[in-house]
Amino acid sequence: MATTSFHCELAWLSGETPARDVLVEANQGRIVTVTPDATPPPDATRLHGIVLPGLANAHSHAFHRALRSRTQTATGTFWTWREEMYRLAAALDPDSYHRLARATFAEMVLAGVTCVGEFHYLHHAPGGERYGDPNELGGAMIAAATEAGLRITLLDACYLGSGIDPDGGLRPAEGTQLRFSDGTAEAWTHRVAALRPDGAHARVGAAIHSVRALDPDAMSDVARWAEQHGAVLHAHVSEQVAENEQCHHAYSRSPLGLLCDLGVLTERFTAVHATHVTEHDVSLLATASSSVCMCPTTERDLADGIGPTAGFRDAGVVMCLGSDSHAVIDLFEEARAVELDERLASGLRGTHRIVDLLAAATANGHRTLGWPEAGVIAPGAPADLVAVDLRSRRTAGAASGDALAAVVYAATAGDVTDVVVSGRHVVCDRRHCSIDVARELEASIDAVWQAAS
Repeated sequence: MATTSFHCELAWLSGETPARDVLVEANQGRIVTVTPDATPPPDATRLHGIVLPGLANAHSHAFHRALRSRTQTATGTFWTWREEMYRLAAALDPDSYHRLARATFAEMVLAGVTCVGEFHYLHHAPGGERYGDPNELGGAMIAAATEAGLRITLLDACYLGSGIDPDGGLRPAEGTQLRFSDGTAEAWTHRVAALRPDGAHARVGAAIHSVRALDPDAMSDVARWAEQHGAVLHAHVSEQVAENEQCHHAYSRSPLGLLCDLGVLTERFTAVHATHVTEHDVSLLATASSSVCMCPTTERDLADGIGPTAGFRDAGVVMCLGSDSHAVIDLFEEARAVELDERLASGLRGTHRIVDLLAAATANGHRTLGWPEAGVIAPGAPADLVAVDLRSRRTAGAASGDALAAVVYAATAGDVTDVVVSGRHVVCDRRHCSIDVARELEASIDAVWQAAS
């Protein structure tokens, strides 16, 4: 296969400032050489603005995209929002879910996302009936990502119950939740074992939905499966105060304390949200070399709170980013929200360095999704490149030395002009090369809500 060349006006190579005139040469989808201050060869594709590694959206629920603009003005809490989410989940079938996910993933690619962690818990037909292929919906997610042009880690979630009983038991799943449940952790492991992604574009990870949805034995079973298969493991953790209260009442410890005692916390584990954690919880994550996925646009949309990101930084807990419910799909907004929300909580500016926020959006996210080779512009890494316009009405006026600040504090997903995945152009001049994203989003969302009505 011939070598493909990209010449970047500016490129972030993980340092404090971007490099100029960077020539990136790729072969068979991987970067071969990276040369700053290079003269572009005649056949090189020119990428203007500043070029970043591909972004990783480490926490996604693709079908939640259909809730955007339909739930933002309602009063209530996460728990009242969840009822509308359940109504949406009840209406999906394999075809409509595939179409919606494909459009949602394509919107991510337009925003510079080259890898997504799909926290997948909608497994079965209405009432919990099994499809002929028990992984039909998981397969639809993998196919949708491939067609949209990005990689996926299918974080297959075990979800067995509807809440914690005061005595520590698990209330059975009911209603729409029956679509989420395999019945037992053993049945979950058998189903997940049948997933056979190609590894080049899709990988499988495990997920514990939450301490609300599994009993301790089941959590241990999922963690054991992840360890045996070398898979990453994610879990919703301390997303709401009520979750913490129920866990303390039943188990006399926090969700992270419980997961730690069960052996869940390892270097492959990522706690999603971790909004209402204690200093002791943070120390547990740090000791285990576990990570945290912050989803600030969802956390503020659902009024869940502000996570202790300064505490994570001080303890050395690695952070990555996710757009979760897709109230907005914009990893630059997620990155700056980590810092700006911390400013509101602490009254101090500059807690998080720009390069650390960019790392959260790139290399850190890829590592937590099981793609440690990705998220950097370096030889051997996948040839994933994201060009961001530095002359838009939002970013104009930034000096080249301030380009990284312009990306984090001013740019939006709309400033992404070009996206290259494995050396292949997927977005050119702000347009997806194969999908009319706005039209497909409108059509797929309208179809789902017609089915729900």
